[in-house]
Amino acid sequence: MSIQPVPAFEPPYVMTVFTSVRTPEDEGYGEVSARMTALVKDVPGYLGHENAHTPGGLSITVAYFRDEESVAAWRADLEHQAAQARGRKEWYESYTLHVGTVHRSHGFVRER
Repeated sequence: MSIQPVPAFEPPYVMTVFTSVRTPEDEGYGEVSARMTALVKDVPGYLGHENAHTPGGLSITVAYFRDEESVAAWRADLEHQAAQARGRKEWYESYTLHVGTVHRSHGFVRER
């Protein structure tokens, strides 16, 4: 299995960029994160997501949705809201969320 980015989608679509720095306390974080990954896949219009972490502790999650309604459905999910509240209380030193519409998208995969 090779590592590949989420493929390019036909625009327009919406992406959310969640950038965070976590606290040293991470009890329960892995389980909740895995649950959110499973849960978001059931949101109509969810297209995929990617995560990256720097050695210094910065984490970036980019999620792709078909439209604003899909993002709103994810934002309105009660289990997701509970995870967000717990994150603010326990797991995050700081975070930012950026939401934007993608107008152009393309990709490349080397032939092997």
